[in-house]
Amino acid sequence: MAGPRTITFLGTGTSVGVPMIGCDCAVCRSTNPKNSRYRSSVLFRLAEGNLLIDTGPELRLQLLRERVELVHAIAYTHYHADHLFGLDDVRLFPRLLGGPLPIYCTEEVECVIRTAFPYAFAAETEDAPAGFVPKLIFRRLNGGSFDALGERITPIPLVHSRFTSFGYRIGDLAYCTDCNRIPTQSWDLLEGLDTLIIDCLRFKPHPAHLGLDEALDIIRTVRPKRAFLTHMSHEFDYDSLPRMLPSPVQMAYDGLTLEF
Repeated sequence: MAGPRTITFLGTGTSVGVPMIGCDCAVCRSTNPKNSRYRSSVLFRLAEGNLLIDTGPELRLQLLRERVELVHAIAYTHYHADHLFGLDDVRLFPRLLGGPLPIYCTEEVECVIRTAFPYAFAAETEDAPAGFVPKLIFRRLNGGSFDALGERITPIPLVHSRFTSFGYRIGDLAYCTDCNRIPTQSWDLLEGLDTLIIDCLRFKPHPAHLGLDEALDIIRTVRPKRAFLTHMSHEFDYDSLPRMLPSPVQMAYDGLTLEF
């Protein structure tokens, strides 16, 4: 692939998405398309292919919307349903790749994938035709950086309530969704960023996610050249919140593409 590296926001919403089922608030009824948020996920277009971060429930719709014809590898932040349960939608890609699709994740995430999608690993499907089940090959995260698709990629451990989630840094950009705290050992991994994408669920703090003031405090500490909020609930209105945010902070939205 020629050209600059890019990141596309496939989804910027919380675990229930926006609009939320059964809600009649102004944001859930909004006609502004930037207030419509699929579950959080991003796609990196890199020198040697497309790296997908997470496989949310709307994955098929997200990839079709962005005209993504092929994913070359996946990296997972953690195993919660809103970041995992679109995995079956990748089963067409191994046929196009001519082999299994690489999955970068922890042992914990691999165990959940094997439990949630047992048919993908059953003996009777080992010789199934390409595209019949997801053909996957796991690449275990061991705490350090790894090379994929021509890039050096650095996992960033994050605190997500009682869970560990992982952000990812490529070059001068870091994507850090699903966290309520940056652990001590991860601050050094955020130094010298041009772009920080950070979890921000709502105005008030949350046991598993950052509130607005907490996210802004992290941005002020890291001091990136630009920052984007993601994993946002229906509390955040794209018609009003941007005017409240300090420079260089912006709301991300589904379909936004950035060069880095």
